[in-house]
Amino acid sequence: MTPAPDDPRGLDLERLRGHLDAARPGLVAGALSARLIEGGRSNLTYEVTDGSGRWVVRRPPLGHVLDTAHDMRREHRVIAALHGTAVPVPEPVLLCEDESVLGAPFYVMEYVEGVPYRTARELAGIGPERTRRAVLGLVDTLVDLHAVDPAAVGLGDFGRPEGFLDRQLRRWGKQLAASRGRELAGIDELHGALGRTLPASPAPTVVHGDFRLDNVLIGGPDDRIRAVLDWEMSTLGDPLTDLGLLVMYSSDLGLTASPVSTTSAAAGHPTPAELVERYAARSGRDTGAIAWYTAFAWFKLAVILEGIHYRYTLGQTVGAGFDRIGELVPVFIEHGLTTLQELYEG
Repeated sequence: MTPAPDDPRGLDLERLRGHLDAARPGLVAGALSARLIEGGRSNLTYEVTDGSGRWVVRRPPLGHVLDTAHDMRREHRVIAALHGTAVPVPEPVLLCEDESVLGAPFYVMEYVEGVPYRTARELAGIGPERTRRAVLGLVDTLVDLHAVDPAAVGLGDFGRPEGFLDRQLRRWGKQLAASRGRELAGIDELHGALGRTLPASPAPTVVHGDFRLDNVLIGGPDDRIRAVLDWEMSTLGDPLTDLGLLVMYSSDLGLTASPVSTTSAAAGHPTPAELVERYAARSGRDTGAIAWYTAFAWFKLAVILEGIHYRYTLGQTVGAGFDRIGELVPVFIEHGLTTLQELYEG
């Protein structure tokens, strides 16, 4: 069956409607329409409506080949497990692993109203007081996530927390080797120093894997977090990797333009030190080694950006801005080295 001309790419609304009617009779009351929600980096996300109800459909990118990187069952599982806990997630509607419906596995969840703030300019529209409240709420939500007992919500086997940091470091080292097309001053020094100073992890928790302000929806008069999104990198592991990544995203990059979302320049934005202090006070965890976790976040982002640059040099990536990414990678390496120096000086 060929999708109708007004169906978004990757979403056959007639087939979707048929599956929803069979799996959830009465859920849909009328003809469906949909739009692709922009901003996703890998999996495709659509808003679907019948004119009264609204839902979100998530599926892998078109022509995907790495099932493990776009695991709909995994995303749906963690959202279903966390729904009903203190962690705000959309209510799951259904998971479909029958590829004959849309050409790939997909899942449906409720539509949640809210704004994903990506830049300091966007935060300027709500002012300093609301900005501060929203970002501090992000920390509180992270504490709530890390307080969930994985076994109690059916996620006891969601990952392999033993040796988590060592595996992460080796994984991103291999990623770097796979996209190495030029000399990068300091990258091997940073990778080696991270390996020599590997901290002892606290008790494992559910880890989001990409926890930052533009992966949550904020709304309502109290600017509370209405939903945490994009769980494709979630697992069981060291909770401080989430905090380190949040600190990195909340740091001043010292750049006039960057492919990495940062809101640190917004008036009222808490400092990284405030975020760490609030997390430590509310979670009771020792954050004394947060410099390592933040330096690891800088390293990981440097590797990701170098991979994009490498593909660009091979002509495999096109679009505005990709030509500048290569010159930004050394900035992330330098931030990582400077951050890690805090461990030696501490």
